Amino acid sequence: MGGLSPEGRGHLAMLCFSALVAGSFSLGSLVANEIAPAALNAARFALAAMVIAGVASVTTGVPRSALHAPWRYFVLGGLFAAYFVMMFEGLKTAPPVSAAAVFTLTPILSALAGWFLLKQVTTTRMALALAIGATGALWVIFRADWSAFRAFEIGRGEIIYFYGCIAHAVYTPMVRKLNRGEPTVVFTLGMLLAGCVILTIYGWQDIRATDWMHLPPIVWIGLLYVAICASAMTFVLLQYATLRLPSAKVMAYTYLTPSWVICWEIALGNGVPTGLVLIGIAMTAIALLMLLESPVRRAAA
Repeated sequence: MGGLSPEGRGHLAMLCFSALVAGSFSLGSLVANEIAPAALNAARFALAAMVIAGVASVTTGVPRSALHAPWRYFVLGGLFAAYFVMMFEGLKTAPPVSAAAVFTLTPILSALAGWFLLKQVTTTRMALALAIGATGALWVIFRADWSAFRAFEIGRGEIIYFYGCIAHAVYTPMVRKLNRGEPTVVFTLGMLLAGCVILTIYGWQDIRATDWMHLPPIVWIGLLYVAICASAMTFVLLQYATLRLPSAKVMAYTYLTPSWVICWEIALGNGVPTGLVLIGIAMTAIALLMLLESPVRRAAA
């Protein structure tokens, strides 16, 4: 990434982020009813924190200045903990397709949060890009089937997950607002440790009630994936990108997630999408190209 600008590196980080996040939808639907969401995510944050702590120890270390104002980490950890608990709670009843449809609302929510918290103003060009990306993502999610789109109904699981997406959207601008120059790895470690504490307290009864020694293998597979790939790695990528890109641009990459999910489905032998679905993938690519050129201005003071 040496030849890329800081913004270019932020976009590359989010490209990797969207690919890794996509896997958590497929695996999440498989394990959601096998273990309590709070117990799963407490273990997830703990494992991810250990991974990031190891990375920090051999790279930047943990400077004393990073320990100032620890409340910042609890704000961020609480937001992400809320997102993941509500995601897995929602996946208990919401089909993965419906949950992915809800997830595409995150960029718009993030743009609103960016305006309230950072006074980032979404330009007309960026708003158009967000609209094109949302349309393309929904087209991909419903596999170019108009009847499937019309049959979409909002259930309890989708509503629960929507509240989680609000927490995710607020998290993005809060990273930029609360970071005081700490290295990305160190800031991520603080957030993970705080989130682990919050989830352990909140889900203590579920943690104690879980028969950890007799969980199905798929739960451990899912736990390792979400802890290392969809937590430790994506948290670093997201923190890195949010310090270099506006909130709306960061969360616009969620529009790529449905396309990555299709790649996962192909890899798992679940079929190849039709040619019409590729139209949606092309629309999300157009939206991202527009965002690459779309400036973000701040509101007048």
